[in-house]
Amino acid sequence: MNSVNVPVPGRVSGLAAEVAADLTARQDGTDLGPSGPGPGAGGVRVRDDRTLVAKRLPDGDAHRVEARAREALAGTSPFEVRVDRVDWFAEPTAGPGPVVYLAVESPGLWELHDRLCQVFEPVTRLEGADYTPHVTVARGGSLDAAKRLLGPVESLEWTVTELQFWDATQKLVAGRVSLPA
Repeated sequence: MNSVNVPVPGRVSGLAAEVAADLTARQDGTDLGPSGPGPGAGGVRVRDDRTLVAKRLPDGDAHRVEARAREALAGTSPFEVRVDRVDWFAEPTAGPGPVVYLAVESPGLWELHDRLCQVFEPVTRLEGADYTPHVTVARGGSLDAAKRLLGPVESLEWTVTELQFWDATQKLVAGRVSLPA
């Protein structure tokens, strides 16, 4: 599924990598190492590509969908985003759990999400009122290992000055929108 994404700065990716390393470490301190694309130690799959989805986009003519999204994004100003804690979905809506993530706080991102939901139908159980802005760190593995990571982390803040159109089929950024749009 394609989406409108917020680029994640390197320092947020670095924090996610630190949390992933903690998650994959054994209780006795022996490092299990990153798991890569498939299930690794203890069934943990570390997410190497750090994304922050603003809104999933429907399938169909990609050019037409992007044009509608660009219209909806017109007038969007840069906005602030903050990551300040590790949280989880103990039982995610799809796929194996738990899902450990960096929680994102941003009124501007919520406004953007709501505006896009007025143009594109929200994905059931993931968007609209169910939207939880986050950067996924890993999924699967031990509930106990995930629980011990939950809580505050060093607060990281940034200003979003660009949005990206993600092409899930090609697994690449297919377009960009500079803010203000």
